[in-house]
Amino acid sequence: MTDSYELYAIRYGHHDRTAKHNFILGDPHDGPMPLDYFVWAIVGATRTFVFDTGFDKPTSTRRNRTLTRHVGDGLRMIGIDPDGVRDVILSHMHFDHCGNHALFPNARYHLQDSEMAYCTGRCMCHAYLRGPYELDDVTDMVGKVFAGRVTFHDGVSEIAPNLTVHRVGGHSRGLQMVRVLTRRGWVVLGSDAAHFYANFEERRPFPVLESVTDMLEGFDTMYRLASSPDHIIPGHDPLVLDYYPPALDGVADIVRLDGEPNRRS
Repeated sequence: MTDSYELYAIRYGHHDRTAKHNFILGDPHDGPMPLDYFVWAIVGATRTFVFDTGFDKPTSTRRNRTLTRHVGDGLRMIGIDPDGVRDVILSHMHFDHCGNHALFPNARYHLQDSEMAYCTGRCMCHAYLRGPYELDDVTDMVGKVFAGRVTFHDGVSEIAPNLTVHRVGGHSRGLQMVRVLTRRGWVVLGSDAAHFYANFEERRPFPVLESVTDMLEGFDTMYRLASSPDHIIPGHDPLVLDYYPPALDGVADIVRLDGEPNRRS
């Protein structure tokens, strides 16, 4: 039997902004183009994985972001007890992807070698590059390393059957995406390889980045790994909630990514 997974996007936060802030050369129209913040749950027959861990209330206040729902509450709504999660995959160590340090006390964390080296090395001497990182997030991860709770990956790794991580860089040096087999085919959770559909479809990079070249190459990697363009999930686009079916009756901001989208490329 082929292992496949249920796949959920859980919105936990929101940030109002305009389009000029979402493309490296701005946007001539500059209308509203807000960010939504997600974590993702990958649910198999015998194992559940959480992809990214979001931020908490103090960070939302400090960063002027809206916390719409605590990450743990969103997971519990779909039947996932954070205490029971054994594997957390982190796309990268920016503040909106690696917070809530105590939420998964029994989990092992999966991270790229190059991301840990990046956020603890000389690049953090530069204010622009360290801006998306929180010191407490980085030092907490160092603590998890010393506690034996981190598995490092270098490039492409199989985390479980039909579930792989792929380092693409671009937005941060060690950014990794997830490729997962679902009932509708191979889905790529791009995280911040592309914040919005428009970033990769129009090949206009998001302006927070470490390498323009790696971000553009990452767009190609997403297309190559996904079963179709409709199998690519950007990391922050509110349109994801419009395109995919709700996971729960009456709840608009938790959707099933293994369901067929109402969008066609």
